Amino acid sequence: MAAQALSERDLAFMLYELFDAESLTKRPRYADHSRDTFDAAIETGKTVALKHFLPIRQQVDINEPTFDGERVHLLPEIKPALDAIIEAGLAAPETDFEDGGMQLPLIVTNAVQAHLWAAASTTFGYISLTNANANLIEAHGSPEQVEKWVKPMREGRFMGTMAMTEPGAGSGLADLTTTATRDEDGGYRITGNKIFISGGDHELSENIVHLVLARVKGAPKGVKGISLFIVPKFLVNEDGSNGERNDVALAGLFHKMGGRGHTSTALSFGEKGGAVGYLVGEENRGLMYMFHMMNEARIMVGTGAAITALTGYQYSLDYARERPQGRLLANKDPESSPINIIEHPDVRRMLLTQKAYAEGAYALCLYGSQLADDEKTAETEAERAHAHTLLDFLTPIIKSWPSEYGPQANSLAIQVMGGHGYINEHPVEMFYRDNRLNPIHEGTTGIQSLDLLGRKVPMNKFAGYRAVLAEMQQTIEQARDSELSLFAADLQAALEELQQATSAVLGATAEKNPDLVFSNSVSYLEMFGHVVIAWIWLRQGLAADAGLQRNPHPEDEHFYRGKLQAMQYFFRSELPKIYHWSKLVKEIDSTSFDMQPEWF
Repeated sequence: MAAQALSERDLAFMLYELFDAESLTKRPRYADHSRDTFDAAIETGKTVALKHFLPIRQQVDINEPTFDGERVHLLPEIKPALDAIIEAGLAAPETDFEDGGMQLPLIVTNAVQAHLWAAASTTFGYISLTNANANLIEAHGSPEQVEKWVKPMREGRFMGTMAMTEPGAGSGLADLTTTATRDEDGGYRITGNKIFISGGDHELSENIVHLVLARVKGAPKGVKGISLFIVPKFLVNEDGSNGERNDVALAGLFHKMGGRGHTSTALSFGEKGGAVGYLVGEENRGLMYMFHMMNEARIMVGTGAAITALTGYQYSLDYARERPQGRLLANKDPESSPINIIEHPDVRRMLLTQKAYAEGAYALCLYGSQLADDEKTAETEAERAHAHTLLDFLTPIIKSWPSEYGPQANSLAIQVMGGHGYINEHPVEMFYRDNRLNPIHEGTTGIQSLDLLGRKVPMNKFAGYRAVLAEMQQTIEQARDSELSLFAADLQAALEELQQATSAVLGATAEKNPDLVFSNSVSYLEMFGHVVIAWIWLRQGLAADAGLQRNPHPEDEHFYRGKLQAMQYFFRSELPKIYHWSKLVKEIDSTSFDMQPEWF
């Protein structure tokens, strides 16, 4: 099997033909860059991935982390592999030159790190969560906190986590019980328990910086009384060296179905009097600050899910091209040689479905990165505000659609390979296990659906909703006079159906039980997600059609026609599903709502 994990041709198509990342070099922040420097960074990411992570991928999966009561033990090869990322400057290549970064656009950073996600699987989470932690402190912490905690994280000496979930309060953060008590000197002592903390303990770095949600004694009940604290594993001396161990203890490790290279921990804070914590920003505004990291993490989850789907697709595609088995039904000669399984129609169906899911999902995630770039560096304030509106609205879809359909793509990769897909001599079963976590963490699909329908759609007088629909309408208008006019018409009809469903369900909130009205919110999310992916595929189709107009050489022609065929597949086989979901939403179908607990 080929060692290449991702299609470089597809990556280049998305970056330069679909999203025109090269045009970002006209912006002052990226003026020192060119397509050559972008490609060089991507090549470095690929080199580190293939040299340091691909050879140990299976060993990381087989050798789960262990805890002997005193320290965590990981596969020894993980640390030098992560160190290679840091030494190559790939941990946070979007950060400023003066902070040791490459000052790359976020969309290029996404592509640079794609090879690392593909080869390192969830082990790369140590790096990405640390980066998100540092970004939050940089945005909301004091200059002293940035110097003390962000700088060593950027240098790769410290790593970071987010600590939200508790044994008695999973997604219900309003019920968290971890407390913060003010010291006489104005500091805080943290007491409580957190679970499912990714990267919560290990010996891969000098220190671990936990961002902990806690309630200051006397604070209001519910989410309005939550504050955010920096709680390090080790206290830090004035000279930046590690001091004594903070009152943070590892209570145990969780043994996961997948993602085994990234520890999942239960942490106890304050068993010996209280862990030292440093307040970020102001009291009672912690959840707002944490959403900075949560939203970044949600896009990260979607990206990881999309890349895992792409990796499984590429592997099963290579396998199907090389694996001889059986003959076509039309061939009546039993003496003829078996054909490679990619010739069988049903195998091509499964590969095409994977392609539509995986490439659609990753293009959506790159679009999210492009919006994050525009939010910070677009030329005018109006353009920056527009990008923020679009990204804020789309975040639940960027998180949930790839994380739902990525595992479905990985399941098909197993099916393509038959018995060989089901054994760990091949990695596709691992990809499925790794990806299956993504619909759960950083907010389950159900939570994302409530966020989309109950919050994001009506927010600011439907500003985000209208902005996204307007972007889709622009693409439809562009496609009307092209070879893709029929697909433009299909997307137009889907948009109208989406608008009808939205009006019906939000209109019902005025007169019906909100629990009933929102009981089909996941169907609404599925519908909206499919419409968005159809739009993304129409954009890919327009870019591919433009490529064909340039009379490409045969290899590129095959590539472009493959894109158009995947677009057609999505419009023919997937987009029609929205009419079923829309019916449930519009009619406020009560089947699941009416089911009584006693009837199960």
